[in-house]
Amino acid sequence: MTPSWAERGRLGVLCQLWWFKTGRAQARGDVRGLSIDREIWDNLVRQINRCVRRKVDAEDLLQSAYLRFMAYPRRAMVDNVQAFLVRTAINIDVDNYRRERFFAGIAQEVRSALDTPPLQDEVVEARTSLKRVEEGLSQLNPRTRDILLMHRLENLKYRDIAKRLAISESAVEKHVAKGTLFLGKWMEGW
Repeated sequence: MTPSWAERGRLGVLCQLWWFKTGRAQARGDVRGLSIDREIWDNLVRQINRCVRRKVDAEDLLQSAYLRFMAYPRRAMVDNVQAFLVRTAINIDVDNYRRERFFAGIAQEVRSALDTPPLQDEVVEARTSLKRVEEGLSQLNPRTRDILLMHRLENLKYRDIAKRLAISESAVEKHVAKGTLFLGKWMEGW
């Protein structure tokens, strides 16, 4: 009886590795005495620890590599399962490192952008734009202005605004569209 590729977890990989290591065409159904197989697992963990630069849990990497091995197409033959698992675990670690470094760089950029106060000319420009928006809002119909502010500033949905003002959702949509279009034109060139 050949080993089942559907087996999951450490026991599954140990059985498969034992089967490949011994070269036996048939694996025994009795897997209780796996002292050799535990040695194989520990040997793989040691190999991974030697190959990765960072201090990571080699057991987790090996488990992830095993899951990829299980998802590997059946028609593709893997000649050396141990080497495949070690190489895959190392590649997973490299991918994780690159991902962490990329997101750390983004986080640093965001932090530095938040820590740096705006320049004085940016503050003056923002105040001027805000004043222009206030002027545009004062030009709007009071009902349109109120509906637009409820939607944009209070983040209310059309349905909630319609219930609050006892009007249809369609009327709310029209007021928001009218106000947004007017303010867009009002702010052109600023």
